[in-house]
Amino acid sequence: MTRVLYPGSFDPITKGHMNIIEQASELFDEVIVAILRNPAKKNQFFTEEERLDMLNTIYSKINNVKVVLEKGAAVDVAELYQCKAIIRGLRSLSDYDYEVQLHQINKELSNNKVNTVFLFADKEYQFLSSTIVKEVLNLDKPIDKYVHPYVKMKMYEKRKEDNYE
Repeated sequence: MTRVLYPGSFDPITKGHMNIIEQASELFDEVIVAILRNPAKKNQFFTEEERLDMLNTIYSKINNVKVVLEKGAAVDVAELYQCKAIIRGLRSLSDYDYEVQLHQINKELSNNKVNTVFLFADKEYQFLSSTIVKEVLNLDKPIDKYVHPYVKMKMYEKRKEDNYE
């Protein structure tokens, strides 16, 4: 069985992320979607548990996608789940340089056991990021085109909670 890891913060998961997961699930036997704690990202919109709930809800009926919440380096999580590769989504040329650096360091840290597979998001998602979705929400513009309906509902609930604190 070929198992791969798709790591990220997914704060929130976008249709761009979902596009990469869908592509990976068609190419590999199992996709481990790992919500990783990123200490560099101080301002989280959703808690890790809220993100886990959203991804589990979205992928509950997809047999070869498993969602986990982990901490540490993506390469360590890949080895923990016996993944042959880490999936990385590319949106544009600006992503490329950073992703090549990650690929090389992950390969070195895993003693060449974990490779990286780059997948390109479909053209309608090339511009999409979690940051942009949050900005569109804060501008009171519709986010339907960018996130799953369950995520949209959770984002509106969260914004309402935050406005009344």
